[in-house]
Amino acid sequence: MPLTQEFHPTETIVLVGMMGAGKTAIGRRIAKQLNLAFIDADDEIETAAGCAIEDIFKKHGETEFRDGERRVIKRLLQQPVHVLATGGGAFMDSETRAEILKNSVSVWLRADFDVLWRRVSRRSHRPMLKTADPRATLAELIEKRYPTYKSADITVESRDAPPGETVDRVIEALRNYYSSRKGTDERS
Repeated sequence: MPLTQEFHPTETIVLVGMMGAGKTAIGRRIAKQLNLAFIDADDEIETAAGCAIEDIFKKHGETEFRDGERRVIKRLLQQPVHVLATGGGAFMDSETRAEILKNSVSVWLRADFDVLWRRVSRRSHRPMLKTADPRATLAELIEKRYPTYKSADITVESRDAPPGETVDRVIEALRNYYSSRKGTDERS
């Protein structure tokens, strides 16, 4: 694991991006390589609510879900340095996005439509895709969300490749990010 030698993040690493981009799968591997805790915000939301996210959407709607998500993520960002995977819509909330940008280093796992569709169409637990035309809904979400995701500190492509390749690219991007910031900080 030469990529992780002498690399110790000083801030929580928050993975943002669309459902199916690999935030949880890649996040777990990054955390393991960097010897950090991994937290999935969706799991924490379900624990706090005492029910599944799909049930929160059905019973209370998206607005109530986003309120709870905002509170949970804000609390998680106060914990010691870790890797945090967020839900696809979390970064779209201006308050949540501001907290993430202020208190962590954000990594957008960007994937193209075909990659995302192949991944999400295999599962039926995505509340945002419970529509008459989930494929069109995914395309609309991409069009709406990608301009906002661009404000993440780092962007890494999530391709149809072994997860280890994406993990290596994320860690290298983090190393470059910290290196460039350190140079900037020293000049100030």
